[in-house]
Amino acid sequence: MDAKVELVTRDEIAGNSQWDLSGLYSVGDAWQEDFNALENDAKGYSGHQGKLGTSPAALKACLEFDTNVSRKLEKLYTYAHLRNDEDKTNTVHQGNFERVVRLATQLSQAGSFIKSEIMAIPETVMNDFLQDKELEFFKLHLERILRYRKHTLSEKEEALLASSAEMARAAKEGFDMLDNADLKLGVVKNEKGEEITITQGNFQSLMQNYDRRVRREAFETFYSAYEGHQFTYASLLSSSVKKDMFYARSRQYASVREQALFSENIPVKVYTNLIQSVHENLPPLYKYFDIRKRLLELDELHVYDCSVPLVKNIHWHMSYQEASEKISEALEPLGTEYVHTVKKGLMEERWVDRYENKGKRSGAYSSGCYDSNPFILMNYREDNINSLYTLAHEAGHSMHSYYSKKNQPYLYADYTIFVAEVASTFNEALVTRYLLGQDIDRTMKIYLLCREIDNFRGTLYRQTMFAEFEHLIYQAAESGEPLTGDAFKNIYTRLLKLYFGEGVVLDDCLALECFRIPHFYFSFYVYKYATGISAAYALADLVLQGGAQELDDYLNFLKSGGSQYPIDLLKGAGVDMTSPKPVATALEKFTGLVNELETLTA
Repeated sequence: MDAKVELVTRDEIAGNSQWDLSGLYSVGDAWQEDFNALENDAKGYSGHQGKLGTSPAALKACLEFDTNVSRKLEKLYTYAHLRNDEDKTNTVHQGNFERVVRLATQLSQAGSFIKSEIMAIPETVMNDFLQDKELEFFKLHLERILRYRKHTLSEKEEALLASSAEMARAAKEGFDMLDNADLKLGVVKNEKGEEITITQGNFQSLMQNYDRRVRREAFETFYSAYEGHQFTYASLLSSSVKKDMFYARSRQYASVREQALFSENIPVKVYTNLIQSVHENLPPLYKYFDIRKRLLELDELHVYDCSVPLVKNIHWHMSYQEASEKISEALEPLGTEYVHTVKKGLMEERWVDRYENKGKRSGAYSSGCYDSNPFILMNYREDNINSLYTLAHEAGHSMHSYYSKKNQPYLYADYTIFVAEVASTFNEALVTRYLLGQDIDRTMKIYLLCREIDNFRGTLYRQTMFAEFEHLIYQAAESGEPLTGDAFKNIYTRLLKLYFGEGVVLDDCLALECFRIPHFYFSFYVYKYATGISAAYALADLVLQGGAQELDDYLNFLKSGGSQYPIDLLKGAGVDMTSPKPVATALEKFTGLVNELETLTA
C-alpha cells in the first residue's frame, strides 16, 4: 500500500479523471436560471387543483404538468447532488444541494393534492376515465396510484406530510456529515512503518494487508472512532427508524416493512424465504472460515482476518485504464452494442469520477437523470481488486439506466430498487468468469475463488444479516421497545454470532458496525442486494448457457425500465423470485466454490 500523507484536494485531480457534468450544466448560471424558472412553475399547480375529476382531459393536463416539473427537478437535483458529493466541505455546492432539496419539498407540497383528488374520483367514474384515449399513456401510472387508495390521506393531511419531507432528512444528513466529513478515523503505521491516514476509502485495503499487526491496529483504530461517537450514531439511527414509523403509521400500514414491500408489490414471502434459506445454509460459510483459519495458520480467526487474501506474493495492482479494458472484455457475452457503450462511458465520455479526494463522498454509486448520461462515483484504488469489481458493478447499474431511458418514456424509465442490483451483480459474475478463464496458475485461481466466495459472503450472507437486523430493530420499535445504543448493539451481536459461528472470535468493538452502514437510513433496502445476486446468477446461467433468445430476454429486461412490476420483469427474463429456488441455487453455487477451494488447498 502506498504511503499517503494527506488526501489530494479536488483541484489536484486531473480533469479527465473527473466526471464531465457539462451535459447537465456547463455553467452555474444556467443551473440558477432553471432553478428560478422551476420555482416559478410551482405556481402552476394551483391552476389544476380541484379540476382532476371533471374530465379525462383535465386529469391528463395535470399529469403532464406534474411530469414535466418532475423531469426538470430531477435534472437540477442530479447536478446539485453530484457537485455536493465531489467535496462535502464545499459550502457553495452544499448550499445549492440544500436549496434544491428545499425546492423539491415545496414542489411536493404544491402537488400533494394530485393523489388525493385522484383517489376522490368515484370508482365508476375513474374506470370510465381509464378507458378514455386521452389517458391511454397514463393508464399504468394511474393504476399504480390507485393501489394506494387506502393509504392516501385527505388533501390537507397529504400537504402536511409533504411539507415535512425536508425535516425528515435530518437523521440521514446528520449521519452523512458525521461519517464523511467530521469523523476522524485515525492513523496506522503500515508494514514499512509509514503512517497511513485511515479513510472510508482505504479501510478495506488495510483489511487486506498481509501484516496482521497492520490489520488489527487499523481495525481497532477505525472502530475506536465510532466508539467515541456511538451515542450520536445510535440517536441518529433511532431517529431514522422513528421517522419511518411515523410515515408508515400515518398512512395506515401495519409496519414499515409492509410499506417498503408494498411500494414495489413484493410479496412478504420473498423477504422471509431469503432469511430462512440463508439460515439453512450457514454450515458452508462456517466451513469457509475454518479453511481460512487453517490456511492463515492462526490459533484464532478474527473478523479482521476475514478479508486478507489467502495466498501470498500476489499483490494486486491494476490501473483504472486497465480495469476498464478488462471489464469491457469480460462483458463480451452481452453483445457488441453493450460493450461499445460501456467502453465509451468508462474511458471516453467521462461518466466516472475516478479517485478519492478530500471531502469526497465515500463508497461508490451510479446516478444520473433522464436528460443525462449515467454518472459513476468511484474512489478507485489500484491496489484493491474490489475496485475492479466495484467499477464493473456500477457500470451494470449505469447500463441498466442507459437502456431503460433509451427505450422508455420518462414516466416509465425508472426501474425499482428490487431489480436495481441485478444488472450490476450480473456484470460482476461475468468479470469472475473472465478472470478464471485466463491462463492463470493454481495460486491465482485460489485468489480469485476466494474473491468470488467473499463476494457471495458480502452480498448474500452479509446483506441478509443486515436485512434481518433491520427487521428486528423495526419490530422492536413497533412493539414499543426503546432503541438505545445497547439495544442496537445487543441485536447486532446476536446476529454476528449466528452468521459467523463459533469459529470466529468477535471483538467487542464489532458491535459498533451497525452504526456505520449508510443503507440503514434507506429502510428495507439491503435485502435487495441478496435477492439481486440470486437473480443475477440465475440470469447469468441462462445467458451463458443459452442462445440468442436468452440474451434478448435479458437485454429486454434492461430496456423495460419500470414498465412492469419488478417480479414480473424478472419472470419475463426467466427467473421467479417468489420461489425459493433462485436463492437456493445461489447458495448451492457458494457451497460448490467452498468445496473447490478446500480441494485446491488440501
